[in-house]
Amino acid sequence: MSRDVCVHTWPCSYYLELEKQWVPGKLSLTSLSLKFMTDKTREILVNFPLSSIIEIKKEASYFIFSSITILEKDHNKHWFSSLQPSRNVVFSIIEHFWREMLLSQSGAAVEESSSPMTKGKELTGLMACTQKRLEDTARVLHHQGEQLDSISRGLDKMESDLDVADRLLTELESPSWWPFSFKLWKLPSETKPKWDASMASSKALGKEGIVIKIPAVISQKTESHVKPGRLTVFVSGLEIHNSDSLLMHRFEREEVDDIKVHTPYEISIRQRFIGKPDIAYRLISAKMPEVIPILEVQFSKKIEFLEDALMLRSTRTSPLAEKGYSVWHADPEETKRSRVGCRIRAGETG
Repeated sequence: MSRDVCVHTWPCSYYLELEKQWVPGKLSLTSLSLKFMTDKTREILVNFPLSSIIEIKKEASYFIFSSITILEKDHNKHWFSSLQPSRNVVFSIIEHFWREMLLSQSGAAVEESSSPMTKGKELTGLMACTQKRLEDTARVLHHQGEQLDSISRGLDKMESDLDVADRLLTELESPSWWPFSFKLWKLPSETKPKWDASMASSKALGKEGIVIKIPAVISQKTESHVKPGRLTVFVSGLEIHNSDSLLMHRFEREEVDDIKVHTPYEISIRQRFIGKPDIAYRLISAKMPEVIPILEVQFSKKIEFLEDALMLRSTRTSPLAEKGYSVWHADPEETKRSRVGCRIRAGETG
């Protein structure tokens, strides 16, 4: 599975049923599968697709050691223990990717995507990928255009207010016998409807400014404490909610100092402060590849791709390897041409 991107790796132990012993090694989660490799011999003892899982549970081995058990369709049960940084972290991330796979595609679709593809299918997938990228970019540019219109109306209102203030000052400085000064006092009321319209438009924009919303596994200070939640991308910023839909934090667009892309499925967002700790969140999501192209448009000068993300991004593979994960599988030259096209369209509409 060359296109099966590694999401995360954790040190742990695996229980060998036949030998009745625990073997230390590393558990690796990819976008499509789960595997365990021993530390001593580097042998892969377990390797199965996420689509074959029917149950994931937290259990205790010998009623003492906290473990995770995974049951497959053929009723093979796998035990993993001594999980680092914690059992809850590993369980939350694996469960998230498993549930998202169940919601997005069936096991048959996974097998079909991993089989050899014809050139025609690859080109069709590339066209679909490019079209989706253009649609996302056009949606962001449309909302940004609405914001610019709102700013323009605000500037017009400020200019009108300055004209009124200038006339009122002129009135105050005019002699009392000047016959035309009384008409100037009626001017402020004429600008009120324009301000009300601008305010109404601004409020409406705030309600309609959602670009995309995805489920995610969220950690803040340490990776040993995670919780399920949701990331919402607005035109004006980013919001992070917990599983109960309660707002954990809102980043206004100008407050975001940097966004780091660790892998196609993991990002971190930070807001810096002077004299107090920074606010930083780390998010992992199976839907993250759909969000990253939008973040590239909105935060082009603040987003940074780390080494693993750059290596995966530069790899030229089929766009249909994983349904919906187009940003990492598109041809780099095609992606560049799509960006140029968006800029040309934005120039024509402007």
